[in-house]
Amino acid sequence: MANQSDNNAYWAANKRIIGISLVIWFICSFGFGILLRPLLASINVGGTDLGFWFAQQGSILVFLVLIFAYAAKMNKLDKEHGVDE
Repeated sequence: MANQSDNNAYWAANKRIIGISLVIWFICSFGFGILLRPLLASINVGGTDLGFWFAQQGSILVFLVLIFAYAAKMNKLDKEHGVDE
């Protein structure tokens, strides 16, 4: 990473990936688990309603998927900017 503009592009892309990941996690945990729970109450998953499932399990599983997606996207971004391992 030779120049400042390349550094700024790298960190801007990194912050964009983090921002998108946080929005997805917020929607799944707070949105589906709390705000939209009454709307999701009629859908059953594993003996309970979908809103409760998102509050208890869904947000954790989405978080785990986001971790692996973030790692894959950062590996790709590192290769594009020449800072891969």
